Amino acid sequence: MNLKCIVTLGSRSVRLRLLALVRSLRATGCDLPVRVIPYNDDLCELPPGCTWWRDEALLAWLQTERAHPMMRKYQCLLQADYQYVDADVVFLRDPQAALAGAEGFVVCCGQWRDVDHALTAESRAVFEAATTNWPALLFNAGQFACDRPLFAELASLQAAAARYPGTCLHHPSHDQPGLNLLRLLSAVPLTNLTLPPTALESSWAGDYRQRRNLPPRSGPQAPYLLHWASPSPWHDSPVQELFLEHLTAAERQEWEQSRAAEKSGRRTSGIAERTRHVLRAVRRAWRETAPDR
Repeated sequence: MNLKCIVTLGSRSVRLRLLALVRSLRATGCDLPVRVIPYNDDLCELPPGCTWWRDEALLAWLQTERAHPMMRKYQCLLQADYQYVDADVVFLRDPQAALAGAEGFVVCCGQWRDVDHALTAESRAVFEAATTNWPALLFNAGQFACDRPLFAELASLQAAAARYPGTCLHHPSHDQPGLNLLRLLSAVPLTNLTLPPTALESSWAGDYRQRRNLPPRSGPQAPYLLHWASPSPWHDSPVQELFLEHLTAAERQEWEQSRAAEKSGRRTSGIAERTRHVLRAVRRAWRETAPDR
Protein backbone atom coordinates (compact mmCIF):
# COMPACT_ATOMS: atom_id res chain seq x y z
CA MET A 1 0.00 0.00 0.00
CA ASN A 2 1.31 3.41 -0.98
CA LEU A 3 -0.34 5.78 1.48
CA LYS A 4 -1.12 9.25 0.16
CA CYS A 5 -2.84 10.78 3.20
CA ILE A 6 -4.09 10.34 6.74
CA VAL A 7 -7.80 10.95 7.35
CA THR A 8 -9.61 11.64 10.61
CA LEU A 9 -12.92 13.03 11.88
CA GLY A 10 -12.91 16.15 14.01
CA SER A 11 -14.49 19.22 15.50
CA ARG A 12 -13.62 21.83 18.12
CA SER A 13 -14.51 19.43 20.94
CA VAL A 14 -11.60 17.10 20.04
CA ARG A 15 -9.02 19.82 19.32
CA LEU A 16 -6.49 18.54 21.87
CA ARG A 17 -6.83 15.00 20.62
CA LEU A 18 -6.24 16.20 17.06
CA LEU A 19 -3.07 17.98 18.20
CA ALA A 20 -1.77 14.83 19.87
CA LEU A 21 -2.71 12.72 16.85
CA VAL A 22 -0.89 14.93 14.36
CA ARG A 23 2.16 15.45 16.57
CA SER A 24 2.49 11.71 17.16
CA LEU A 25 2.32 11.17 13.40
CA ARG A 26 5.07 13.72 12.76
CA ALA A 27 7.19 12.21 15.54
CA THR A 28 7.34 8.95 13.56
CA GLY A 29 8.85 10.83 10.61
CA CYS A 30 5.67 10.70 8.52
CA ASP A 31 4.90 13.96 6.71
CA LEU A 32 1.76 12.87 4.86
CA PRO A 33 -1.05 15.44 4.65
CA VAL A 34 -3.90 15.03 7.13
CA ARG A 35 -7.48 15.45 5.92
CA VAL A 36 -10.07 16.16 8.61
CA ILE A 37 -13.70 15.31 7.89
CA PRO A 38 -15.91 17.71 9.89
CA TYR A 39 -18.02 15.91 12.49
CA ASN A 40 -20.27 18.97 12.66
CA ASP A 41 -20.10 22.68 11.88
CA ASP A 42 -18.19 23.59 15.07
CA LEU A 43 -14.75 23.77 13.47
CA CYS A 44 -11.41 24.88 14.89
CA GLU A 45 -7.99 25.90 13.66
CA LEU A 46 -6.07 22.85 12.52
CA PRO A 47 -2.36 22.06 12.97
CA PRO A 48 0.00 22.70 10.04
CA GLY A 49 -0.30 20.11 7.29
CA CYS A 50 -4.01 19.53 7.98
CA THR A 51 -7.07 20.62 6.00
CA TRP A 52 -10.80 20.26 6.43
CA TRP A 53 -12.17 17.80 3.86
CA ARG A 54 -15.81 17.75 2.82
CA ASP A 55 -17.63 15.75 0.17
CA GLU A 56 -20.68 17.94 -0.19
CA ALA A 57 -22.76 15.41 -2.13
CA LEU A 58 -22.11 12.64 0.40
CA LEU A 59 -22.80 14.93 3.36
CA ALA A 60 -26.06 16.10 1.77
CA TRP A 61 -27.15 12.48 1.34
CA LEU A 62 -26.33 11.57 4.95
CA GLN A 63 -28.11 14.65 6.25
CA THR A 64 -31.19 13.74 4.21
CA GLU A 65 -31.09 10.29 5.78
CA ARG A 66 -30.51 11.82 9.24
CA ALA A 67 -27.52 9.52 9.60
CA HIS A 68 -25.26 9.62 12.65
CA PRO A 69 -22.39 12.13 12.18
CA MET A 70 -19.87 9.30 12.60
CA MET A 71 -21.08 7.99 9.24
CA ARG A 72 -19.44 10.95 7.57
CA LYS A 73 -16.32 8.80 7.42
CA TYR A 74 -18.08 6.87 4.63
CA GLN A 75 -16.39 9.58 2.56
CA CYS A 76 -13.25 7.43 2.75
CA LEU A 77 -14.95 4.52 1.01
CA LEU A 78 -14.79 6.40 -2.29
CA GLN A 79 -11.03 7.01 -2.00
CA ALA A 80 -7.77 5.04 -2.31
CA ASP A 81 -4.42 4.95 -0.51
CA TYR A 82 -5.44 6.43 2.85
CA GLN A 83 -5.18 5.59 6.53
CA TYR A 84 -8.26 6.57 8.53
CA VAL A 85 -8.01 7.02 12.31
CA ASP A 86 -10.39 8.47 14.89
CA ALA A 87 -9.10 11.47 16.82
CA ASP A 88 -8.38 9.31 19.90
CA VAL A 89 -5.40 7.63 18.22
CA VAL A 90 -1.66 8.21 18.53
CA PHE A 91 0.88 6.77 16.13
CA LEU A 92 3.75 4.69 17.49
CA ARG A 93 5.42 3.96 14.15
CA ASP A 94 5.33 5.43 10.65
CA PRO A 95 2.13 4.11 9.01
CA GLN A 96 3.72 4.33 5.56
CA ALA A 97 6.38 1.82 6.56
CA ALA A 98 3.96 -0.32 8.57
CA LEU A 99 1.58 -0.73 5.62
CA ALA A 100 4.11 -0.80 2.79
CA GLY A 101 3.54 -4.48 2.06
CA ALA A 102 -0.20 -4.56 2.74
CA GLU A 103 -2.98 -4.80 0.16
CA GLY A 104 -6.74 -4.32 0.18
CA PHE A 105 -8.63 -3.15 3.25
CA VAL A 106 -6.27 -3.33 6.22
CA VAL A 107 -7.07 -3.05 9.94
CA CYS A 108 -5.06 -3.50 13.13
CA CYS A 109 -7.52 -4.26 15.92
CA GLY A 110 -8.97 -7.02 18.06
CA GLN A 111 -12.63 -6.42 17.27
CA TRP A 112 -12.90 -10.14 16.47
CA ARG A 113 -12.86 -10.62 20.27
CA ASP A 114 -15.96 -8.42 20.73
CA VAL A 115 -18.31 -9.09 17.84
CA ASP A 116 -21.52 -7.62 19.26
CA HIS A 117 -20.43 -3.98 18.96
CA ALA A 118 -19.72 -4.43 15.24
CA LEU A 119 -23.04 -5.97 14.25
CA THR A 120 -26.77 -5.52 14.15
CA ALA A 121 -29.23 -8.39 13.91
CA GLU A 122 -29.60 -7.88 10.17
CA SER A 123 -25.87 -7.55 9.47
CA ARG A 124 -25.02 -10.57 11.61
CA ALA A 125 -27.19 -12.69 9.33
CA VAL A 126 -25.27 -11.42 6.29
CA PHE A 127 -21.88 -12.16 7.87
CA GLU A 128 -22.93 -15.62 9.04
CA ALA A 129 -24.13 -16.44 5.53
CA ALA A 130 -20.81 -15.30 4.05
CA THR A 131 -18.44 -17.57 6.02
CA THR A 132 -18.15 -19.59 9.21
CA ASN A 133 -15.05 -17.51 9.98
CA TRP A 134 -17.03 -14.27 9.99
CA PRO A 135 -15.68 -12.91 13.34
CA ALA A 136 -12.26 -12.51 11.68
CA LEU A 137 -13.86 -10.11 9.19
CA LEU A 138 -14.98 -7.61 11.83
CA PHE A 139 -13.02 -4.48 12.68
CA ASN A 140 -13.15 -1.37 14.81
CA ALA A 141 -14.36 1.57 12.76
CA GLY A 142 -11.86 3.88 14.44
CA GLN A 143 -8.88 2.79 12.34
CA PHE A 144 -8.58 1.28 8.87
CA ALA A 145 -6.61 1.74 5.67
CA CYS A 146 -7.28 0.86 2.04
CA ASP A 147 -5.44 0.95 -1.26
CA ARG A 148 -8.57 1.17 -3.41
CA PRO A 149 -12.10 2.62 -3.31
CA LEU A 150 -14.69 0.27 -1.85
CA PHE A 151 -17.23 1.82 -4.20
CA ALA A 152 -16.49 3.38 -7.58
CA GLU A 153 -18.99 6.20 -7.13
CA LEU A 154 -21.40 7.68 -4.62
CA ALA A 155 -24.40 6.04 -6.33
CA SER A 156 -22.90 2.58 -5.73
CA LEU A 157 -22.34 3.37 -2.06
CA GLN A 158 -25.88 4.68 -1.72
CA ALA A 159 -27.30 1.55 -3.35
CA ALA A 160 -25.36 -0.74 -1.00
CA ALA A 161 -26.42 1.24 2.08
CA ALA A 162 -30.06 1.25 0.93
CA ARG A 163 -30.12 -2.56 1.05
CA TYR A 164 -29.64 -2.44 4.83
CA PRO A 165 -30.68 1.06 5.95
CA GLY A 166 -31.19 0.07 9.58
CA THR A 167 -27.52 -0.83 9.83
CA CYS A 168 -25.84 1.46 7.32
CA LEU A 169 -27.84 4.68 7.69
CA HIS A 170 -30.13 4.70 10.70
CA HIS A 171 -28.14 3.07 13.48
CA PRO A 172 -28.76 5.42 16.41
CA SER A 173 -25.36 5.24 18.11
CA HIS A 174 -22.46 5.06 15.67
CA ASP A 175 -21.12 3.92 12.31
CA GLN A 176 -19.36 0.67 13.23
CA PRO A 177 -21.97 -1.92 12.14
CA GLY A 178 -22.63 0.00 8.93
CA LEU A 179 -18.99 0.35 8.00
CA ASN A 180 -18.35 -3.34 8.63
CA LEU A 181 -21.28 -4.35 6.47
CA LEU A 182 -20.37 -1.97 3.64
CA ARG A 183 -16.84 -3.38 3.57
CA LEU A 184 -18.27 -6.91 3.29
CA LEU A 185 -20.67 -5.90 0.51
CA SER A 186 -17.85 -4.27 -1.43
CA ALA A 187 -15.97 -7.60 -1.62
CA VAL A 188 -12.63 -5.81 -1.13
CA PRO A 189 -10.51 -8.32 0.85
CA LEU A 190 -9.78 -7.55 4.49
CA THR A 191 -6.51 -8.18 6.33
CA ASN A 192 -6.30 -7.82 10.11
CA LEU A 193 -2.70 -7.32 11.21
CA THR A 194 -3.42 -8.59 14.74
CA LEU A 195 -4.16 -12.04 13.32
CA PRO A 196 -1.62 -14.54 11.92
CA PRO A 197 0.65 -14.44 10.11
CA THR A 198 1.43 -10.86 11.19
CA ALA A 199 0.00 -11.16 14.73
CA LEU A 200 0.80 -7.62 15.92
CA GLU A 201 0.25 -6.85 19.58
CA SER A 202 -3.00 -5.12 20.49
CA SER A 203 -3.56 -1.57 19.28
CA TRP A 204 -6.31 -0.94 21.87
CA ALA A 205 -5.22 1.17 24.83
CA GLY A 206 -7.63 -0.71 27.08
CA ASP A 207 -5.45 -3.80 26.84
CA TYR A 208 -2.63 -1.93 28.60
CA ARG A 209 -4.56 -0.34 31.47
CA GLN A 210 -3.54 -2.96 34.02
CA ARG A 211 -0.16 -3.81 32.50
CA ARG A 212 3.19 -2.48 33.59
CA ASN A 213 4.51 -3.10 30.10
CA LEU A 214 3.41 -0.48 27.59
CA PRO A 215 3.00 -1.41 23.92
CA PRO A 216 6.32 -2.34 22.28
CA ARG A 217 7.68 0.44 20.08
CA SER A 218 9.83 -1.81 17.91
CA GLY A 219 10.07 -5.41 16.78
CA PRO A 220 7.98 -7.55 14.43
CA GLN A 221 4.89 -7.58 16.70
CA ALA A 222 4.88 -3.88 17.65
CA PRO A 223 1.60 -2.11 16.80
CA TYR A 224 2.03 1.02 14.72
CA LEU A 225 -0.79 2.93 16.42
CA LEU A 226 -2.69 3.01 19.69
CA HIS A 227 -6.44 3.59 19.77
CA TRP A 228 -8.26 4.52 22.97
CA ALA A 229 -11.81 3.96 21.70
CA SER A 230 -13.12 2.90 25.11
CA PRO A 231 -11.74 3.68 27.64
CA SER A 232 -10.82 7.25 26.77
CA PRO A 233 -7.40 8.82 27.48
CA TRP A 234 -8.63 10.43 30.71
CA HIS A 235 -8.45 7.06 32.46
CA ASP A 236 -5.66 7.02 35.04
CA SER A 237 -3.18 4.45 33.79
CA PRO A 238 0.42 4.48 32.54
CA VAL A 239 -0.71 4.11 28.93
CA GLN A 240 -2.28 7.57 29.17
CA GLU A 241 1.22 9.06 28.98
CA LEU A 242 1.51 7.97 25.35
CA PHE A 243 -1.23 10.49 24.63
CA LEU A 244 -0.18 13.20 27.07
CA GLU A 245 3.46 13.28 25.92
CA HIS A 246 2.31 15.05 22.76
CA LEU A 247 0.72 17.98 24.63
CA THR A 248 2.44 21.08 25.97
CA ALA A 249 2.26 21.93 29.68
CA ALA A 250 -0.54 24.42 29.03
CA GLU A 251 -2.42 21.90 26.92
CA ARG A 252 -2.02 19.25 29.59
CA GLN A 253 -3.55 21.64 32.09
CA GLU A 254 -6.43 22.31 29.71
CA TRP A 255 -6.87 18.57 29.26
CA GLU A 256 -6.91 17.94 33.01
CA GLN A 257 -9.53 20.64 33.45
CA SER A 258 -11.72 19.07 30.79
CA ARG A 259 -11.06 15.67 32.39
CA ALA A 260 -12.25 16.95 35.77
CA ALA A 261 -15.36 18.46 34.19
CA GLU A 262 -16.03 15.18 32.40
CA LYS A 263 -15.73 13.21 35.62
CA SER A 264 -18.02 15.64 37.42
CA GLY A 265 -20.55 15.39 34.62
CA ARG A 266 -20.48 11.60 34.76
CA ARG A 267 -21.02 11.67 38.54
CA THR A 268 -23.93 14.09 38.18
CA SER A 269 -25.41 12.02 35.38
CA GLY A 270 -24.99 8.85 37.44
CA ILE A 271 -26.69 10.35 40.48
CA ALA A 272 -29.55 11.62 38.34
CA GLU A 273 -29.98 8.22 36.70
CA ARG A 274 -30.00 6.44 40.08
CA THR A 275 -32.55 8.95 41.37
CA ARG A 276 -34.79 8.34 38.36
CA HIS A 277 -34.45 4.59 38.90
CA VAL A 278 -35.51 4.90 42.55
CA LEU A 279 -38.47 7.11 41.66
CA ARG A 280 -39.62 4.67 38.98
CA ALA A 281 -39.38 1.82 41.50
CA VAL A 282 -41.37 3.80 44.08
CA ARG A 283 -44.09 4.66 41.56
CA ARG A 284 -44.26 1.04 40.39
CA ALA A 285 -44.54 -0.21 43.99
CA TRP A 286 -47.23 2.35 44.75
CA ARG A 287 -49.30 1.29 41.72
CA GLU A 288 -48.99 -2.37 42.71
CA THR A 289 -50.04 -1.81 46.33
CA ALA A 290 -52.47 1.08 46.08
CA PRO A 291 -56.14 0.07 46.60
CA ASP A 292 -58.43 0.20 43.59
CA ARG A 293 -60.29 3.44 43.30
